[in-house]
Amino acid sequence: MKIDGGCYCGNITFVAEIDPGQMIICHCTDCQTLTGTPYRVVVRVPKDKIEWRGGEAKTYIKTAESGARRVQAFCPECGTPVYSAAPDGAGVFGLRIGTIRQRAELRPAKQIWCRSALGWAMDIRGVPQSEKQG
Repeated sequence: MKIDGGCYCGNITFVAEIDPGQMIICHCTDCQTLTGTPYRVVVRVPKDKIEWRGGEAKTYIKTAESGARRVQAFCPECGTPVYSAAPDGAGVFGLRIGTIRQRAELRPAKQIWCRSALGWAMDIRGVPQSEKQG
């Protein structure tokens, strides 16, 4: 599936070819802290399937519980988290779903690190809803 998107301010943009079946929800505590939310949603994309445009991302390298190191990339202008990747930039990128213009067409295929999931985040169907901030 062809997608496009970018950060909130438009400084960093991209086009990519993705497999929608590679969309995952991560409940790890690192993702909770780095996003300020109960989980992170990403689509895994091979490096050669993404074309970056615009500005350069600012990066931070985090070390996971396993000892693995991952680059966390975000827009230096607006702070939008854009992707994660191996420190050498090879392999697969974890493109943040919120940056994808076609995000409403995508559904997660898998959840990981569920041992860290916040109980209420696993089922919010009963939480009252409103169309806008109310």
